[in-house]
Amino acid sequence: MQFPESWLRAYCNPPLATQQIADTLTMGGMEVEELRPVAPPFTKVVVGEIRQAVQHPNADRLRVCQVDVGQGALLNVVCGAPNARPGIRVPTALVGAELPPGEDGQPFVIKLGKLRGVESQGMLCSARELKLSEDHAGLLELDAAHAPIGADIREVLQLDDHVFTLKLTPNLAHALSVYGVARELSALTGAPLKEPTFEPVQPTHDAKLKVKVSAPDLCGRFSGRVIRNVNTKAQTPQWMVDRLARCGQRSVTALVDISNYVMFEFGRPSHIFDFDKIHGALDVRWGRAGEQLKLLNGNTIEVDEKVGVIADDREVESLAGIMGGDATAVSDETKNVYVEAAFWWPEAVQGRSRRYNFSTDAGHRFERGVDSSQTVEHIEYLTRLVQEICGGEAGPMDDQQVKLPQRQPVRLRVARAAKVIGMPVTEAQCLDAFARLRLPAQAEAGTITVTPPPYRFDLAIEEDLIEEVTRIIGYNALPTTAPLAPITAKLPPEGRRSRNALRRLLAGLGYQETINFSFVEEHWEKDLAGNADPIRLLNPIASQMSVMRSSLVGSLLQALKFNLDRKAERVRVFELGRVFVRDASVQTTDTTVRGVRQPMKVAGLAYGDPDGLQWGRKATHGDFYDVKGDVQALLAPLQAQYAPAQHPALHPGRCASIRIDGREVGFVGELHPRWRQQWELPHAPLVFELDLDAVTARRVPQFEPVPRFQPAERDIAVIVGEKVTHDQLLSAIRSADTGGLLRDAFLFDVYKPQQASAGLALNEKSLAVRLTLARSDATLTDEQIEAAVRAVVERVTTQLGGRLRG
Repeated sequence: MQFPESWLRAYCNPPLATQQIADTLTMGGMEVEELRPVAPPFTKVVVGEIRQAVQHPNADRLRVCQVDVGQGALLNVVCGAPNARPGIRVPTALVGAELPPGEDGQPFVIKLGKLRGVESQGMLCSARELKLSEDHAGLLELDAAHAPIGADIREVLQLDDHVFTLKLTPNLAHALSVYGVARELSALTGAPLKEPTFEPVQPTHDAKLKVKVSAPDLCGRFSGRVIRNVNTKAQTPQWMVDRLARCGQRSVTALVDISNYVMFEFGRPSHIFDFDKIHGALDVRWGRAGEQLKLLNGNTIEVDEKVGVIADDREVESLAGIMGGDATAVSDETKNVYVEAAFWWPEAVQGRSRRYNFSTDAGHRFERGVDSSQTVEHIEYLTRLVQEICGGEAGPMDDQQVKLPQRQPVRLRVARAAKVIGMPVTEAQCLDAFARLRLPAQAEAGTITVTPPPYRFDLAIEEDLIEEVTRIIGYNALPTTAPLAPITAKLPPEGRRSRNALRRLLAGLGYQETINFSFVEEHWEKDLAGNADPIRLLNPIASQMSVMRSSLVGSLLQALKFNLDRKAERVRVFELGRVFVRDASVQTTDTTVRGVRQPMKVAGLAYGDPDGLQWGRKATHGDFYDVKGDVQALLAPLQAQYAPAQHPALHPGRCASIRIDGREVGFVGELHPRWRQQWELPHAPLVFELDLDAVTARRVPQFEPVPRFQPAERDIAVIVGEKVTHDQLLSAIRSADTGGLLRDAFLFDVYKPQQASAGLALNEKSLAVRLTLARSDATLTDEQIEAAVRAVVERVTTQLGGRLRG
């Protein structure tokens, strides 16, 4: 929101300096993002009238002008501007004038001198030379009616004015106009507010345009009037052009300028149709699939049932609340116009312009909320401006009120307000704040009931009223109170390690952390997680990021592909992140996450040589056991069990599930050849994924005395079937009844025969295990050791069908 200070002071003129007004607005919740002067400093530039302009005797492109600056004698000024001619009034820099600095940063001083032998007693200026704009096509021509000869150009053009640029939050729709800001400034400072009056224009003919509002949920009120015999070629007054320019809006035509002027002044967007180009009646309705509209910006769009339009009997003529159509745009040939002002429901306008990749001032205001009670008054004001500038004959007003917003009263508890604000607040202070804000309020037994006016769409709950009271009291008036709370150290539990500790551990293993979006491509979920029904996003930021991930594998593969495309030879990455899984047992008050479980996972991916480039050994590609070692280091000192498993993302013969205390906590393995080929990877990466809770858990160390007695070690070799795994063997050994003597069992040799022998068949293998036996209170006897070894052998025999070798 941008506007000049002079326009603001025309409605509210507090006894404050410019910077003080900016500070007041900022502390009132309307941040002044920029405050700049309209023009840089310069001196001794006055209004001059060219009385005579003749050709320079020694130059083809120069003219010698006789200029009247109100000093009696005419000045002789040499000028090269193409529009220098008798009768026009232009800015004239006198001898000794200091003009704005040039590119070198030094001020330009006008001196008495000669140009091609002719004396020049000053300089005629363009807008660019005064740093008013970039226009340097010719001299800046002034309106003779408002520019007396000899007057200071700064006073004539109000160049001592300042431009405010406000950075408004979406809830401040009522401040999207000069009058709206003035209303707020009046409330904040107590300065009187000049109330506008809208005198009705008497109709001189009875022409009306039939309008039907078919969609009350799109348009709550529609007002309009026909104005005949307007002069669309009329010149916009300079004062209006200047005000629009200082609002950041260039002048277009008189009718367009008037519509924009009313919007900036009162926040009311309107539209002017060429009445003769409308076919039949207007219908305010939702669009229909396949309908097209060429907009004023030249774009042709296609609408559907979710986009509001204004249509006639033949075609769509306007995009409701956003932009008019090219077919009914006013032109130099326009004679009769139809002026429209409506109330569009914010929900019906929100997001529509962004859908077509553009935005407008009208859409910006309507999607935040525009006063529904002033459509007729603003058309009366706009009609009067049209008649003053373009002439014309006004017709009767047509006002259709279909469905106006019903503002519900909001209650404020004074005690609650004092608690939230953090300082004592009385009922009288609250009532005074509401009165200054022009909010109707009634007090009863410590409760104040406020009925929001039609232009305040931001007042819906008690906290909104508390904010209004705080703004009027002033944030600077709030006491500085340090928070009082007991300071207690929050000690982390000993049985859990921090996430940062995991990050450091993985970094120490050579992995680099990645952070990825939680929304991914849908086919990732089906291919890599086997998830046929992923959680879909209602409004994805991109079409390829439409579902929530249930696994981190896809994100890591994307990071791998990104690095391989940039010639990386070795990639080791990990991520700690949240996944999203459907779970009907999850019940919360938040309906957006009901039935969704969101556990944290840690996943890693390794590709290339495990040790990187080095001279000690030949380069190799990592295998399953390299990553399994990393997982064991990550889980240590927890004892994990690994078992063959199937996973949609992994090689069926090189995948293992990971269990801790009988509970599955993750998987590890090599990427499936199908996905390696689909992702165009030269070699298969190794991946793992674990539940974060399982990884962060750790057993608290228990003190044990140093053994006083020497342990005993016995080596046994057992013959078992070829399909018996290492895990099955050790589980059988540990489950043997050794009387608590078994301390450790370690596999140190595996033998598989090349051909059948007397003691070993081809479908058998020999496994050598070292048993460690000990007691804490005595030295073991040979009988105890032999009994424990027999118990182990018997358990292997009964459980695995094995036998002692030899």
